[in-house]
Amino acid sequence: MAKKIEKSAKKKFREKVLLGVAHIQSTFNNTIVTITTNKGNVLAWSSAGACGFKGARKKTPLAAKQAAENAAQTCVSQGMREIRVNVKGAGAGREAALRGLRDAGLNITIIRDITPIPHNGCRPPKKRRI
Repeated sequence: MAKKIEKSAKKKFREKVLLGVAHIQSTFNNTIVTITTNKGNVLAWSSAGACGFKGARKKTPLAAKQAAENAAQTCVSQGMREIRVNVKGAGAGREAALRGLRDAGLNITIIRDITPIPHNGCRPPKKRRI
């Protein structure tokens, strides 16, 4: 699956990864997209804030799509074709980030939702009395 390519300038080998894993963390304020190998080594990452969006515009679906496209284009230029997606969080950029990965030319094989769900964990704050 991973082929080694020799660079001409250096005597260093670089892996050509055809299948990767995209981790999309979508919060209420930002969306972070990280693309890794199957072993977990980071190949590319991007976020709505890193794409130039500031303040309230970071939480928009447009910013999430842009962040996903930026990270995906880096991997497509290195030869990646297929990707598995892990989605975490409940923000507005969940679906838009998936569209951004697809529009960049990656073939999405699996979409998994790994949002942590508490089994009645922490006690909530007390009710406000106004």
